[in-house]
Amino acid sequence: MINYILLVSRQGKVRLAKWFTTMAPKTKAKIVKDVTQLVLARRTRMCNFLEYKDTKVVYRRYASLFFVCGIGSSDNELVTLEIIHRYVEVLDRYFGNVCELDLIFNFQKAYAILDELIIAGELQESSKKSVLRVVTQSDSVEEQENSEDTMARIGSRSG
Repeated sequence: MINYILLVSRQGKVRLAKWFTTMAPKTKAKIVKDVTQLVLARRTRMCNFLEYKDTKVVYRRYASLFFVCGIGSSDNELVTLEIIHRYVEVLDRYFGNVCELDLIFNFQKAYAILDELIIAGELQESSKKSVLRVVTQSDSVEEQENSEDTMARIGSRSG
């Protein structure tokens, strides 16, 4: 099971954090600080897995972002790397070559995509097409509601 997912910039700024286990805010802050320092200190050619207390940390760097997952000590690191890669692939398709700024300005969409992929720390949907279909359907419903609200406001002003 995935305990948490962090997206961290090379400067150590957390761009996205999703927790699948309940922890005190102080504990979360300590994990973020410790794990970020450990990952950022590693050289490019080093292994993408490391141990942190009684868990494993699996990470992968894409451009200027590190995608970091904390998993149980008995979980499979390679499956977790594949989940990270699947998330990045879906983000790439949705945003068209995703970059850090896409995630900063559209963080709610990044969370929505993550929520379609992973529920309660387990992979929910592995199909990129299915995830994208649900997210784009949600976008079109949202756009329709916004245009209806705009039309209602325009109608109330003119009457």
